[in-house]
Amino acid sequence: MDSKILGDHATIGIAGGGLLGRLLAWQLLEAGHQVSLYDAGSLSDSPSAANTAAGMISPISEALDTEPLMFDLGVFALEQWPIWLKQLTDIHSCHAVSYSHQGSLIVAHQRDQSLLHQYQQDLLRQLPEVAQGEMLERRAIKELEGDISDHFQQGLLLPHEAHIDNRQLLKVLLARIEQLGGQCIENTSIDVFPYSVRAVGDDNSSNANQMQSFDYVIDCRGVGAKPQWQGVRGVRGEILRVQTDEVVLHRPVRLLHPRYQLYVVPKPNQEFVIGATQIESEDTSPVSVQSALELNSALYTINPAFAEARIIEMTSNLRPALNDNRPQIQVMDGLIKVNGLYRHGYLLAPIVVQHTLALLLDSVNADHTFSNILYAELHEQECEQANFEKNCEKSSQENNDGRMPNAQAIA
Repeated sequence: MDSKILGDHATIGIAGGGLLGRLLAWQLLEAGHQVSLYDAGSLSDSPSAANTAAGMISPISEALDTEPLMFDLGVFALEQWPIWLKQLTDIHSCHAVSYSHQGSLIVAHQRDQSLLHQYQQDLLRQLPEVAQGEMLERRAIKELEGDISDHFQQGLLLPHEAHIDNRQLLKVLLARIEQLGGQCIENTSIDVFPYSVRAVGDDNSSNANQMQSFDYVIDCRGVGAKPQWQGVRGVRGEILRVQTDEVVLHRPVRLLHPRYQLYVVPKPNQEFVIGATQIESEDTSPVSVQSALELNSALYTINPAFAEARIIEMTSNLRPALNDNRPQIQVMDGLIKVNGLYRHGYLLAPIVVQHTLALLLDSVNADHTFSNILYAELHEQECEQANFEKNCEKSSQENNDGRMPNAQAIA
């Protein structure tokens, strides 16, 4: 796209108050625009996948588990997150967001050492152009992580990886959005259309079918966009959150196993998040007994002292994914749709946000290396759907006597 979309002091409606929605709202408000941020759930206690996530920024690990492209897209995150966090910290000095760039450690049981060596060989084959990590013996592992169990004879250190306190980040972003005058409308489901959004609810509700117009609309609803974006699917993720003073970890630890991969990520206040990679299911029921056993078993393997840890949370959520498990930005007049971060939310959000802002703001430029990957050309069927949505919008406006005077009308 040769020219930027937004004029000065544009009004923008953003659907979805997860990671992408908050980052875009924050950046657009900082640029002087008026933003209304909508979410179907609570914004202060977010139900989004971003809140459930472990907050790992692991371009090498994720590239090996998926495809090398994730490394290329994710390296930008290691540069961008410190910049963003400094901007937020300069404003909210008392609300710093914990960010650690000390790498990650890959380990395996003695009987599964072949998995560790295969992991290293895959790294050499798939990412030959990057630093390949460092194979460590038991003594070197203990020097890095003194509390890790003695039975791990070898480990692979990937130094160029990081992790972030995702929940604190979401809180600080929301506080900054509100400070900048952004309108935050929670517990309100909406449908998105070019240049407008429509509240969805019980037909008897005063908010049902009410329209709100904007200069532009951005859809960041994740799995919530599924009714209006063919191809979006949910991928189940399960996490366990525990707290203990008996164990200290400085970096994420990934445990290789023949049947699954599990990770343990340290958080502030001596909390730890334990999770599995992904389950191809849209089931949103509570964590199963089998998953709970596997997650707890992994913890005990890392250090038996975790047996006395207190379980403070055990939950599941759906990560938004597209058919190719890659992120995508769809652009049409009056509407940008962003989705598909899959299991790479904090890894890919910076590059996706940058490319979305590059469409809107003169002050932001995209890396054209990835433009053909992230920007989607609308196929004929999708264009027909866009035209259908425009017609629906026009019809609703004609049949709706009362328009919302401002976004607060449906708060």
